[in-house]
Amino acid sequence: MDDFQTLARAAAKAMRAVFPETPCQRNEHLSALYDADIWLKREDLSPVRSYKLRGAFNAMRKVRGAKSFVCASAGNHAQGMAYMCREFGVPGVVFMPVTTPQQKIDKTRMFGGAFIEIRLIGDYFDDTLAEAQAFCRQSGGHFLAPFDDADVIEGQATVAAEIEAQAGIPQRIVLPVGGGGLAAGVRRYFGPDMPITFVEPAGGASLTAAVEAGAPVTLNKVDSFVDGAAVARIGAAPWEVLQTTAPGDVLTAPEDRICTTMVRMLNLEGIVLEPAGALSVDALGDIVEEIRGQRVVCITSGGNFDFERLPEVRERAQRYSGVKKYLILRLPQRPGALRDFLDTLGPEDDITRFEYLKKSARNFGSVLIGIETKDARNFKGLFERMDAAGFTYRDTTNDQILSEFLI
Repeated sequence: MDDFQTLARAAAKAMRAVFPETPCQRNEHLSALYDADIWLKREDLSPVRSYKLRGAFNAMRKVRGAKSFVCASAGNHAQGMAYMCREFGVPGVVFMPVTTPQQKIDKTRMFGGAFIEIRLIGDYFDDTLAEAQAFCRQSGGHFLAPFDDADVIEGQATVAAEIEAQAGIPQRIVLPVGGGGLAAGVRRYFGPDMPITFVEPAGGASLTAAVEAGAPVTLNKVDSFVDGAAVARIGAAPWEVLQTTAPGDVLTAPEDRICTTMVRMLNLEGIVLEPAGALSVDALGDIVEEIRGQRVVCITSGGNFDFERLPEVRERAQRYSGVKKYLILRLPQRPGALRDFLDTLGPEDDITRFEYLKKSARNFGSVLIGIETKDARNFKGLFERMDAAGFTYRDTTNDQILSEFLI
């Protein structure tokens, strides 16, 4: 037996005194959809609704004599450390950006109770991280890294140990990648012969960049929508394990497409996934030929989803699916002009937004219109009718800059 496997199994056994294993469940809907045997490793059902609890437990149980534990996080890592501080009865200080949603602050405080102090510092995570590390140097606290730590990686590998015990050794594993702790742990546990598909958000593809460059690189820009996996640079320790990854084994998922997966899993399965937690399921459509007939385990890494974000997720899903569009319409300033436009709408077209922007000329005005339909193909007919009626318009649905300002 491999030494790393032995350590991961021992860590998994030790965890049972603190929290139960998460289920590994066969999903009938996904199995039928992709003509495969699809299982979900439900890390979204852990006590803190993510796998981060595992790495925190394993790293903290090995530290002796720390005055306190310190982390910088606005999400799952903070909640995992807070839970374990209360469990071990040791103080912890969590540094969070000032912009952290109140829901995440409240959950971290709930898990840690009296053992946790939360400090809101910095508008951006880099500033928060620098403050946390400076505090460690001054106070003698132990900095708990979210992924760039051998003991954290070992703790995340307990996911793999549980998969093996619950569902046997699958023919493929699909998992999300952020900083790389989970990816490195699963890769080390199962070894190089296990087919693994690593999935990153398109706006935070740090492993993809590292594989292309042959070394970790820092992304110039990161889209923070998939906040549980949008990391600018793969961790050094995870990279030591992942550096032999083939380019074809790393996929990127568009953020708007991830939203369609979140909505589908919520509506059809009643499973609440955060954006990072939906990555593995979202990628199945990209590897449908490779997985046909295979037993595949998707790791749903987290379910810490703030339902205040649901309107945004639904909106992005509709736009990606093509059933909702936003137009800027040049509307003549004359009686009946609006009625003429309404006459171009089909029976399944619905106006969801109508906002007069300004008069663009003496006889014309600009209007922002949101239109939702039941079938994306309906827009072809709508645009043909608008063209025939002589309307001037611009489809701004995929214009990111205009969307940020207007929608």
